[in-house]
Amino acid sequence: MTAFTEGTPCWADAALPDLAAGRRFYGELFGWTFEDQGEDFGHYTLAFRDGKAAAALMSKPDPAMPTAWSVYFASVDATGAAARIGAAGGQVVFGPDKAGEAGVMVGAVDPGGSVFGVWQAGEHQGFEITEQPGAFCWTENRTREAAAVDSFYEAVFAYRAEQIGDGQHFDYKVWSLAADPELQIGGRLKLGAELPGEQPAAFRLYFAVDDCDAAVATVRKLGGRVTDGPADSPFGRLATVADDQGAVFTVIDPRRSEGSIEGS
Repeated sequence: MTAFTEGTPCWADAALPDLAAGRRFYGELFGWTFEDQGEDFGHYTLAFRDGKAAAALMSKPDPAMPTAWSVYFASVDATGAAARIGAAGGQVVFGPDKAGEAGVMVGAVDPGGSVFGVWQAGEHQGFEITEQPGAFCWTENRTREAAAVDSFYEAVFAYRAEQIGDGQHFDYKVWSLAADPELQIGGRLKLGAELPGEQPAAFRLYFAVDDCDAAVATVRKLGGRVTDGPADSPFGRLATVADDQGAVFTVIDPRRSEGSIEGS
């Protein structure tokens, strides 16, 4: 498959306390099948939708590590990306580390506190399926430090950011790549006073589904919880949910859109 352009979301994985439970939950919710990469790689487990790599599950190496989904951004030079992260005010948590022949990875935190990864592809390019039911389709950085975060990603990945909404009641910027301004690859949402102060900054991952309401019912059946929705939006019918171990993500049926952008 074609390599991902610098700065494009190219992979996602979930760090979970119980890997077997994760396989049961996501296997039924998204129709994923799995391939354990073996003991040498900590039983890192690839997830496939229709035979195509869609994401991965991993056991948390440290119980103190958050139970959460993570997104990785493509880079042709992980070492250079790590240097830009530090220079722009972020923090490199680990790496660049070689993951066998699969590639090179970096773990980092931006100035607003959101964790993300950088992936320099080797044998593993990243997603083989996106924007289809059971696959990744969007990510947004939910932060309280909007100005610092905006300048950070412009410096690290040369993102172009387009404001939607009025920038005050609804402060959301859509990211595109300098190399392809027409391709929207993610967004930044400023968390407002209406959201609990203890809600941490984080990237939220969106997965496409055929039917949002049916997906929510499956989440509940499998022991997960629904924190918001289902609700209609200009981008699709969506709901924020957590799996049965607490990892938060959003399910969306992008074909069912309604209404206009608030504050625009």
